[in-house]
Amino acid sequence: MQIRPALAAAASTALLLLAGAAPAVADPAESVTVDATGRVAADGTVTLSGTYRCVAGTDPVFVSSSVRQGSEDLRHGIGGTRAVCDGTEHTWQNTGRTSLTTLKPGAAEVEVTVMELSTASGLPLPRFHAVGHQDVTLTEG
Repeated sequence: MQIRPALAAAASTALLLLAGAAPAVADPAESVTVDATGRVAADGTVTLSGTYRCVAGTDPVFVSSSVRQGSEDLRHGIGGTRAVCDGTEHTWQNTGRTSLTTLKPGAAEVEVTVMELSTASGLPLPRFHAVGHQDVTLTEG
């Protein structure tokens, strides 16, 4: 199994399990953005990108993204990228494949999270550095 899909799945599962928990307060110097345009290929491959800034990541940190289109409530996980938390701004790009009929060119909503898998308690638990939401346009590509 490839590491990126496995990490994205683990991050998504952790987010779902902790949906009812109160989010930790992120450092005000931390941020994440989503570019206004993403790409969707004919085979269902979606590419999203943006920037992030995080500090004090001592355990593995990832930028994960999901996309929702139309009135459906279902979000589709679009990959995960390893993050570097050194206080400077970095770019991220995630790519993931959905079914051919799932996402089409047009308006969509993206959620992106910079999350650390903290092992301080002995179990890998999420620590959120930054979360962003952005309306985007998916273009053919």
